[in-house]
Amino acid sequence: MDILANLLNGTFVFATALIFASLGGVIVERTGVINLGLEGFMVSGAFSAAITTHYAESAGLGGASPWLGLLGAMIFTLIFSGIHALASIKFKANQVISGIVVNLLAASSTFFMVKLLFEGAAETPIIDHVFHKWSIPFLSDIPFLGNAFFTAYPTTFIAYIFVFVVWFVMYKTPLGLRMRAVGEHPGAADTAGVKVNRLRTLSILVGGSVAALGGATVALTANSSFAQNTISGQGFIALAAVIFGKWNPVGAFGAAIFFGFAQALKDQVVIYDWASNIPTEVFYMLPYLLTLLVLLFAVGRSSGPSALGEPYDPGKR
Repeated sequence: MDILANLLNGTFVFATALIFASLGGVIVERTGVINLGLEGFMVSGAFSAAITTHYAESAGLGGASPWLGLLGAMIFTLIFSGIHALASIKFKANQVISGIVVNLLAASSTFFMVKLLFEGAAETPIIDHVFHKWSIPFLSDIPFLGNAFFTAYPTTFIAYIFVFVVWFVMYKTPLGLRMRAVGEHPGAADTAGVKVNRLRTLSILVGGSVAALGGATVALTANSSFAQNTISGQGFIALAAVIFGKWNPVGAFGAAIFFGFAQALKDQVVIYDWASNIPTEVFYMLPYLLTLLVLLFAVGRSSGPSALGEPYDPGKR
């Protein structure tokens, strides 16, 4: 039972970053803009969270440092989400290429800045004030369930709240109705008085900042620092979660849990003796292999917003 509880606990820990990133993807793509830059937003978030927390520690802010790191991630990533919005909305560039450029720019610029700030080092200094797991009083004492579901990093509990908030806004508010209308039929939405490109721009900026929290979570929990390989393709797994979850916040959450389980399973399996006969690389490959399988078998059955990837020109409606 302890093994299963640890596996479930690890699932939610690993899934947290993917939940944030996939929610960021849903927010943007629901308005009709392809958000291939999730990897870049996560890299930017991890970098800025680590940097902000490091300098906050140096300023003597102590326990507030990681919270400031989360805020720094959301603000700094506006640079990269702004680039994606400018290219996709203002200049109507190919949204796929724009996302790829954001990924490359985020990876190269953050690595350069780390070397510049820390005298050629390949990673930031280890952060002393990172997030530690919280145990919910009383609930965490429940056998099996307490360890599996009610003991986690604070960012995990925040991610659960974000799932509900994004779902509520998307399906229970006029703003969410406008977002979905813009993604399905921007011309009709424009006729109804919705500022299509303004709403799309806002969605890109907000979605980028939410995705950045995924990268910040990685840097401020298990890694305790930022390096070039901190994210390692998790943004692309989050993109697969958006598709697998059918562009729905709850569906994306479920898909993120599935991919988180694959990563947690890797960590649990390697402790057994029989696993020593299998190359370690096989277990590290597991999450990405599952991502490919999901894309192969699920994409054909998933249909995104009708106007996804189509720039909108109000003068041509």
